[in-house]
Amino acid sequence: MDDSAVFINVGRGDTVDTDALVTALRAGQIAGAGLDVFDEEPLPAGHPLWSMDNVIITPHMSGDTDGWRMRLAEQFHRLFEQYLAGEQFPHTVDKKLGYVR
Repeated sequence: MDDSAVFINVGRGDTVDTDALVTALRAGQIAGAGLDVFDEEPLPAGHPLWSMDNVIITPHMSGDTDGWRMRLAEQFHRLFEQYLAGEQFPHTVDKKLGYVR
C-alpha cells in the first residue's frame, strides 16, 4: 500500500495480521486505519491501536442500520422462494475462486 493509503476493515478480523498493521502504522508505511473488526474480539483495553491518532475504531456494528431486520426478513423470503423453485441463489461464492463470480 502507498504511504498515503488508509486501510479499512469491516470484514473479518482474522484476515488481517494485526501486529503487522501496527508496525506499518507506526513506521508511516500507511497513513491510517479504520477498523471495525479484529482478530481478537473485543480488542484488549491496552492494545496499541486504541492510542494511535491515525486509527479510528468503530464498535463492530457496521451492518446495524435502521430497518435491517425487515430487509433481512425480505431477503430470506426471496431466497426461500428461489430455493423452493430450485433456482440458483444470487451472490453465491465460488469456493474454488473464493469470491462471487
